[in-house]
Amino acid sequence: MKTDDLINLLATGVMRVDRKVALRRFARALPLGFAGSVVLMSVVFGVRHDLWSVAHTPIFWAKLAFPFGVALAAALAVSRLGRPGLRGGYAWALVALPFVAVLAAAWLVLGDAQPAQRVPLVLGLTWRTCPFNIVLLSVPTFAAVFWAVRGLAPTNLRAAGAASGLFASALATIAYCLHCPEMSPAFWSVWYAIGMLLPAGAGAWLGPRLLRW
Repeated sequence: MKTDDLINLLATGVMRVDRKVALRRFARALPLGFAGSVVLMSVVFGVRHDLWSVAHTPIFWAKLAFPFGVALAAALAVSRLGRPGLRGGYAWALVALPFVAVLAAAWLVLGDAQPAQRVPLVLGLTWRTCPFNIVLLSVPTFAAVFWAVRGLAPTNLRAAGAASGLFASALATIAYCLHCPEMSPAFWSVWYAIGMLLPAGAGAWLGPRLLRW
């Protein structure tokens, strides 16, 4: 077979790639997953009774900004790792930024507190349950994100799974903020972080199984 004939054969039936397929999958999956986490939070834990009043305070929006920043950075990491041969690259540095920022805020808060107040600020009232509550609320978003990522073409399946799990848990943490009474960065820097990293670890473990194509 001549080279020209081979090229013509390979080119036969070539179809134009729809670059918006993945975007449409995420547009369908993420609202459903996030809504599932919000409904689950409302049913299992309940929305905090003073949400309207605390929503007028800067500290509440700072609390939301932490998982929101993680979600944005993790979404970027997912979009990069979903392409064949690409690595997370600078997206991992962006993922780290919200964690560093909340750790810095926690350091400032603890530095201004009396020594006897520092441990209570870190533990809060819900340290025993907070990470596991976030993991529970991550179930709908985890399923949604992994379904959407399967429509991409990741090749580094563990890294893609970790980014997907972190994205899912960050979205779930946003939902959890509507219930959680804790208002100290010293608390969020430990227990919110653990709650988000646990599904990321599960994603890294399940990535080779769930994202294989």
